[in-house]
Amino acid sequence: MTTHQEYLQLCEEIQAHNFHYYVEHSPKITDEEFDALLKRLLAIEKAHPEWVTPASPSQRVGEALTTGFKSIEHPVPMLSLANAYSKEEIDSFLKRIHKLSERPNPLFACELKMDGIAISVHYEKGIFVRGVTRGDGKMGDDVTANIKTIFSLPLKLHGNPIPEHLEVRGEVYMEHDVFAKLNKAREEAQEPLWANPRNAAAGSLKLLDPQQVAERRLSIVFYGIAEDSSHQLKSQFQTHTFLRNHGLPILPQIAKCQNLEEIWEFAEKIRGLRASLPFDIDGIVVKLDDLLEQEHMGATGKNPRWAIAYKFAAEQAVTKIRDIVVQIGRTGVLTPVAELDPVLLAGSTISRATLHNEEEVQRKEIRIGDTVTIEKGGDVIPKVVHVHLALRPANSVPWKMPEHCPHCGTPIVRVAGEVAVRCPNKQCVEQLLRQLEHFAGKHAMDIDGMGEKVVEQLVKLGMVNRPSDIYALTKEKLLQLEGFKEKSADNLLTGIENSKTVSFPRFIMALGIKHVGAGMAELLAEHAGDVEHLIKISEEDLLKVDGIGPKVAGAIVEYFQDEHNLDEINRLIKHGVSPKKIEKHLIANHPFLDKSFVLTGTLQSYTRTEAANLIKERGGKVSETVTKKTDYLVAGESAGSKLEKAHKLGVTILDETAFVSML
Repeated sequence: MTTHQEYLQLCEEIQAHNFHYYVEHSPKITDEEFDALLKRLLAIEKAHPEWVTPASPSQRVGEALTTGFKSIEHPVPMLSLANAYSKEEIDSFLKRIHKLSERPNPLFACELKMDGIAISVHYEKGIFVRGVTRGDGKMGDDVTANIKTIFSLPLKLHGNPIPEHLEVRGEVYMEHDVFAKLNKAREEAQEPLWANPRNAAAGSLKLLDPQQVAERRLSIVFYGIAEDSSHQLKSQFQTHTFLRNHGLPILPQIAKCQNLEEIWEFAEKIRGLRASLPFDIDGIVVKLDDLLEQEHMGATGKNPRWAIAYKFAAEQAVTKIRDIVVQIGRTGVLTPVAELDPVLLAGSTISRATLHNEEEVQRKEIRIGDTVTIEKGGDVIPKVVHVHLALRPANSVPWKMPEHCPHCGTPIVRVAGEVAVRCPNKQCVEQLLRQLEHFAGKHAMDIDGMGEKVVEQLVKLGMVNRPSDIYALTKEKLLQLEGFKEKSADNLLTGIENSKTVSFPRFIMALGIKHVGAGMAELLAEHAGDVEHLIKISEEDLLKVDGIGPKVAGAIVEYFQDEHNLDEINRLIKHGVSPKKIEKHLIANHPFLDKSFVLTGTLQSYTRTEAANLIKERGGKVSETVTKKTDYLVAGESAGSKLEKAHKLGVTILDETAFVSML
């Protein structure tokens, strides 16, 4: 019979093996031996459920789905770092620190800048209690259930002494090999691929089912302390030793530097290591080493004065353009795309790069056969940044946009004042494919399981010729698709059914109205309230909405004057698509009624979303742009160019005190 003390010792043993495996990468036992220990633990806990604590290794994954993420206030704000892009900018930062520092020769701690998701983790008496995302720096999402699934995160701290309360800061990330395997599985399942590991990690943290999060095999690393009740530490460099001694994973690539040259030497060393690291970084972080001086220097706006991020330039690669092909978008716009000799860039193989439009191709003098330098814009979308004219083939000729749609043969149309050229044929199959992909996409109807390859098969087999046909699909039809079996057919039908109860802004997005993106869809949804009013809306009425100009208003009215579009909306509704109406709970006769607001800077009492909701509840409208129609600009700390524009236009400016008073 197992005693309670033996159970606690078994918990400690399993936690130690987790540390050896996931943090030290040096397992002491085989996987089979570890599984046997875990199996024994589960058997004991089944016999003695009263012994189970939140720190038990069995408690990483709960059974229940998360209903949503609760917003949590950060006791210590999670600030973002100011960026530097050159040695000179680092030097300027060091000179500012020397002016502010009370020490004649301050030291600096240098670390890797992880390309992950910032996270704050709380421990009480050594037991993990909470994990919160950065959010807006003041409030973040409680993702406790999800990060508990990360095996490198200790649920109980090691070492002595254990602080009564400890809040540590770090990053959640996904390693390259995990990312590659998961993307391969998504490709085989005909699901959209993630652009990069950071996107995959961010999407994983937002999942409502911790079981699914566990399957994503996320990692976590720590680099800082926000609160420590024991007040043991004096140095940022020592922080890493403290974290590791308590069982928290850290990165070993750290350095203590005295001057610019030592910092630059560390940066160049890391730049050389970057390609061989098993995870993504985008630079280094330089921090004043003295923690007490950090506290004295404080922050300006959202950035600490005592730290800076030196960001490496986007990774580049040289390759050759084999061909330039034309893609057709959902609105008929023709986009040139370069087909490249495959080349490794920032951890992935690149074989295509967008050329944006005909004007861009001409401006950069891009031709088929050219040797070019490409980089990932924002480390995500490949683009051509330089043409090596000296390597251009003698027989090359300038590229021209075709005069006919390459997919349906219809003569293209050039609209005065627009860079884009279009295929005007609404029956063009390529346009239909893009429209359906947009309709089913995550920003619109969000139909789970209906990716590009599934859409192509449905159109090819004649099962779907317009969005409403999706809702007439049956299991028998889906089983005719390549790679579809009972489960995949059932899953897609469930995704289709779930999409029927869509929010009104997403429904508007799904319609694919020209010039209407996510922000404009929100405006339209709030103004119209429901589908019936949206269809009947006039151009005059639309122009009264702050943020909608003549071009957009004309496109919206034109869309709803088209009988084909109205018929499609009716078909969708008959199939059970039921956009949720926008319920307006207004406070009667408030001074904000019908007034237009723009928010800028940082408010102390509210997040920007909270302030916007308070304005709307009182009948006001919130816009992103300051215009002559703007009634009030609410200016918080570090207000920018919007404040200057409001002054020029004579817009009434409210500081936070005045705004709260009017509320």
